[in-house]
Amino acid sequence: MGLCLGLGYWLRSPVVYIACEGFGRAYGARPGMDIHLRFIHSVQKTPVEEYLTVSPDRRGFDLLYTRYQSFGVGLPFLPSEGKLRQEGDCFILDGMGRHYPSLSLRPGLGTELTVWIEGDEYRLYELLPLGSLVEIYIAPRYQIITGRSGS
Repeated sequence: MGLCLGLGYWLRSPVVYIACEGFGRAYGARPGMDIHLRFIHSVQKTPVEEYLTVSPDRRGFDLLYTRYQSFGVGLPFLPSEGKLRQEGDCFILDGMGRHYPSLSLRPGLGTELTVWIEGDEYRLYELLPLGSLVEIYIAPRYQIITGRSGS
């Protein structure tokens, strides 16, 4: 009986899943768990880093802050978008209050899209063909095992 209850709990436990055709990794979803994205901005050609965590309810991701090296098209800077400060050569925008139920990413030419989850680094631009859809989402483990994603 206890084994069945334990297995049921394990199957229903939420996981952060990074998925693309032919590639997938699952991590037990904990509130506050770090996810870090890094890419080269397509226009500015400078690095952009986004720091997210698993939301307290484990129903998505909260953007903590964005770090970048130059102002320009597609980079946030308005006071309504958060609090901007400078640290060395970098600008950091935090307090953005953005929540994402899931993340959809595509490695592009020259973007060097990289994802870190729980300290594991995935250089998606080296692992996958350019333009591949990569989805990061939270779902119960049984949905991942059976192939029925919640995204």
